Amino acid sequence: MVNFTAMKHVWIGLLIVLTLTTQLVYAQNDLTGRQKIESAKIGLITNRLNLTTDQAPQFWAVYNDYNAKKQELNRRIRQLNNEPARTGLNDNQLVDGLREVNATKQKLADLDQEYMSRFLKVISPAQLKELYNTEQMFNKMLLNKLNNSN
Repeated sequence: MVNFTAMKHVWIGLLIVLTLTTQLVYAQNDLTGRQKIESAKIGLITNRLNLTTDQAPQFWAVYNDYNAKKQELNRRIRQLNNEPARTGLNDNQLVDGLREVNATKQKLADLDQEYMSRFLKVISPAQLKELYNTEQMFNKMLLNKLNNSN
């Protein structure tokens, strides 16, 4: 016998993915595209984590703080990785840039470690694992849509 609740979650997930796919295509040509992508991500995370009404406000407070810090560190890594493209950098400057990239990646790992304990005060370990999986899945879908639209 098929578990109706599980099937319902699968169908809801598929509908969200289809909606997300459509939004991603249109978001590329829209000034509010980033907002639409973030909204789709929030919808997918909310569905996949199956947050309770007690968990949701606490989770999103922690997640939004974590995500903002994570985005800033990733932005810095991208900046540093693009610096060698500039002409005139000597070997010492290149090595310093590489060290800073590694230090920033370490800050990302430290951030994950710090926020793991914060998340686990609000959600279960299984939900945290699902969060990580969902973020990875969302990023892959986003990259695929961007690559396929070019």
